[in-house]
Amino acid sequence: MAETTVSPKDRFLTVYGRKPVLEALDDPDLRVDKVILADTARGPAAAEIQRAAKAAGVPVQRASAHRVKVLAGNGKQDQGVLADVVAPRMKPLSTALADAPARVLLLDGITTPANVGMILRTATAAGLGGIVVPRRGVAALDPLVVKASAGVAFRAPVLRCATAAEAASMLVEAGYGLYALGAGGAESLFEAPLAERAAFVLGGETGGVSEEVASLVTGWLSIPMPGEVESLNVSAAAAVLCFELVRRGTTH
Repeated sequence: MAETTVSPKDRFLTVYGRKPVLEALDDPDLRVDKVILADTARGPAAAEIQRAAKAAGVPVQRASAHRVKVLAGNGKQDQGVLADVVAPRMKPLSTALADAPARVLLLDGITTPANVGMILRTATAAGLGGIVVPRRGVAALDPLVVKASAGVAFRAPVLRCATAAEAASMLVEAGYGLYALGAGGAESLFEAPLAERAAFVLGGETGGVSEEVASLVTGWLSIPMPGEVESLNVSAAAAVLCFELVRRGTTH
């Protein structure tokens, strides 16, 4: 189905708080679409943000403090200001599937911002065609994720959808092999044959791959660990996976 409108959540990364907003405005490599400032924000901090926005040619909108909290999604740390930063490679998963990237990651229930940020950085460094980050069930793409990615989140090939289960269904329907990483995987990641187009599921820190997604998986992969450790942190496992794909020459 053709999409005529794209949600702002599929176009921008929203950063909140005075320091992150000022950093975004001062970064010549980023394009800020707009700044939203609470109507209760006054004084030197608000003036500094307005000056920085004017210097960068970015419009400033005023809104109620409640509206800023809702848009930021974080009522305790927004400090009355947020900025929508253009993420040029972010798009809906449905749009991306038309281009059929060969290798994508699917995040399923990963709720720690540091893990999401590090996975975005690693997958982007490895040149993967996309990282599916569902809007529900995964840590929000907020300043904590941006910080953990060392800023790479702004230019990562993030693909958006509602849930991991929805994404898994869309990928399988589009002809992707759906592989899940797990300690008890049937085949070694380093030896398993992979489909021409493949999506790799990374499960949550405690619950692993969700039942809905697991029911659609076509193959389970494991990372061989000769030492006396049962599993890796999900971001470490993602790094092993991504660079195994680099070794195979099949990241795009």
